[in-house]
Amino acid sequence: MTIDIDCVYGYVENNIGNFHQKRIESLDKLKLDKILKRKNPYLFKAKYVLTAEQIVKGLVDAHISSNEETLFGNWLEGLAVFINDRVYSGRKSGITGIDLEFDKDSIRYIVSIKSGPNWGNSSQVKKMLTDFKTAKKILRTSNSQLNVVAVNGCCYGQDKHPDKGDYFKYCGQQFWEFISGDDKLFTEIIEPIGYKAKERNDDFIQSYAQVINKFTREFANLFCKDTGEIDWQHLVSFNSGS
Repeated sequence: MTIDIDCVYGYVENNIGNFHQKRIESLDKLKLDKILKRKNPYLFKAKYVLTAEQIVKGLVDAHISSNEETLFGNWLEGLAVFINDRVYSGRKSGITGIDLEFDKDSIRYIVSIKSGPNWGNSSQVKKMLTDFKTAKKILRTSNSQLNVVAVNGCCYGQDKHPDKGDYFKYCGQQFWEFISGDDKLFTEIIEPIGYKAKERNDDFIQSYAQVINKFTREFANLFCKDTGEIDWQHLVSFNSGS
């Protein structure tokens, strides 16, 4: 069975709004004191940052970049599970650390889905391997002869050497073809993902501007001297003082 691209279009158009809504919700929940404590104040000084707005934009933009990668990665995971369900009757696994489980050619595939190929450090990769081993043990409890193959699927990027020994790593085109059987799918899904992107991004930009203005005022009240100069000692004390 092959995936009906119109079905994919329908899913994307009905669900992409969830990603955009969560982007805005994340901004609305943001607190200046929380993000100030997460960033290096010495770096701002070293880069000769002179205004409250520059610092605030740096903080908010860093949060947005990290948060959006996570949000969209989770959204793409949902799309992948939906597509695989339509083609191979795959399902969201109930086993910890496994995002997708499906059968193909007498093989039970267990898949950990990540956004891109450079998703984790050595300890995170080690945890994924542990999750794979645990999942295989659980699945073979009821069927000791079950052939289980572990896969790290990455929604974009490339890996020229997918066979990692204990698991396979499929990225970009290889991943989407693996879960759907369609070697063109990785390019076909780009169009529906842009559904009403401009309108939705306009809403986000409005929320973004409000947050920047609000946080700039708060920062100036808390960390700027009467002269308008940033009080770096006060900022560093707030960030790192005991």
